[in-house]
Amino acid sequence: MVDRFPVEAGHIMLFARSVGDTNQVYYDEDYAKTTEAGGIIAPPTFVQASAQFEDDYSLRPTIGEDWFGSGKEPTGVKREPSGGGGGGLHAEQHYEYHRNLKPGDVLHSVNKPGESWERESKRAGTLKFSESITEYYDQNNELVITARSVGVQTERPVDQG
Repeated sequence: MVDRFPVEAGHIMLFARSVGDTNQVYYDEDYAKTTEAGGIIAPPTFVQASAQFEDDYSLRPTIGEDWFGSGKEPTGVKREPSGGGGGGLHAEQHYEYHRNLKPGDVLHSVNKPGESWERESKRAGTLKFSESITEYYDQNNELVITARSVGVQTERPVDQG
């Protein structure tokens, strides 16, 4: 949950560049004014950057502490196997835009649980899916974006055979 996420034009431009999106609507005010959007807007996945405004965001390194990171063992931190020996994966991400996100917006988010379900897999046993819903509201408390994330927990490591 994010209490305050200010949306700034410079951040939008840097985010678009970091994902390789060269659409001028993300950085050129004169061009953006000629589009349907009427001004600079944020790219579709920009709200993921709100995680950097969470004090305890688990995927951001903390100075002076070991960090698991995104590699197998980038800092020597070893993951303990879960009870069934399986693993967790990010399976899906969906965004529903209720309006364009633009510079000057100040968002806050509300997290809600979604649905849960199971499927059987020949290679990894029972797959447990869980959905998480994050709603992003602007400074006027109007809903701007609904993000839906689906994670999956495997019963055991994927059978390589």
